[in-house]
Amino acid sequence: MPMPIYSFLDQYDLSNKTIAPFITHGGSGLSGTSANIANEEPDAVVTEGLAINGDDVDDCQDEVNEWLDELNF
Repeated sequence: MPMPIYSFLDQYDLSNKTIAPFITHGGSGLSGTSANIANEEPDAVVTEGLAINGDDVDDCQDEVNEWLDELNF
C-alpha cells in the first residue's frame, strides 16, 4: 500500500467501521491491500476489495456498481 494510506490508518481510529478497499492500479491488482488494512485496523470490518486497472477506468462503472451491490452499499 502507498505510505499515505498507512499514515491515514495510523492517524484515524476506524474501529467498528466498514472499509471497502477500492483501488486503481497499473498491473499489481490488490496486492494484499485488504489484508494490510485488516492488520492496521483489526477492529474494523474490511470487505472484499475491488481493483481496477488504470487502463480500464473509463469503462468500469458497471463493475463498480455490481461490487457495491454485492456489498449492500
